[in-house]
Amino acid sequence: MATVGLLHPGEMGAAVGGCLVTAGHTVLWDPAGRSRATTGRALAAELTGTSLDSVVSRSSVIFSVCPPHAALDVARQVAATGFGGVYVDANAISVATAALVASAVTAAGAVYVDGGIIGPPPENTGRTRLYLCGERAAEVRALFARSALEARIAEGAHGEPYAASAVKMAYAAWTKGTGALLLACRALARAEGVERTLLEEWGLSQPALRAQSERSADAAAAKGWRWVAEMEEIAASMAAAGLPPEFHQAAAEIFDRASHADEPSAGVAPGAGLDTVLSALT
Repeated sequence: MATVGLLHPGEMGAAVGGCLVTAGHTVLWDPAGRSRATTGRALAAELTGTSLDSVVSRSSVIFSVCPPHAALDVARQVAATGFGGVYVDANAISVATAALVASAVTAAGAVYVDGGIIGPPPENTGRTRLYLCGERAAEVRALFARSALEARIAEGAHGEPYAASAVKMAYAAWTKGTGALLLACRALARAEGVERTLLEEWGLSQPALRAQSERSADAAAAKGWRWVAEMEEIAASMAAAGLPPEFHQAAAEIFDRASHADEPSAGVAPGAGLDTVLSALT
């Protein structure tokens, strides 16, 4: 069994760490400066708190699962310690950012493995996949045997070293990008005074969209702050591939505005955050 470092256990990271624990591994994390909520998640997942120096010195593998805007800073922090094991970046970042992360950690002696998570926090089997790419990706995949997180190898047509990040960007471009578009459509209808008519038409021709827009509003209010950087990373990916980046730049702005709406209280019905989110958009 391995000793694995995890930086830093948010909702997704704690669940990933919990999968490693259920697979029999010891998972270390650094609680310094972290919130009470983060500490609670780490305790629930049976992660072991210790100093960053101890995480680095004791771990053969370190996972970075953090907001996209922090991915490079976390990599540089680990690189500064001289970590020489396997560094897995499992964040929603572009190929260009993944290359910067890889450069930082490999310069310090680590081996880089590219990663991308698709699905919700892995609490139930069959819902979440971790795509991996790199010379030691198979070793990282094996860490999750018999856990709720399905690890897969991402293979590019030409042996791309950041295939896992590319898969994540392409996937999230649709899942989160369309959520932003749907919110913008409903906000436009409200601003023009035709929201009731639009909802009636959706009921006739697109019956799933009303509930989907309500779910998108709740998610954007709760997590929009995190998705801003993800949309910016997708926009950069589009531009690097010669595709228009403007749609996902606009999605970043939608989520930035939505993040300033009042988050729905726990336990309220889905869709309760719709009015506050639409007001924040316009």
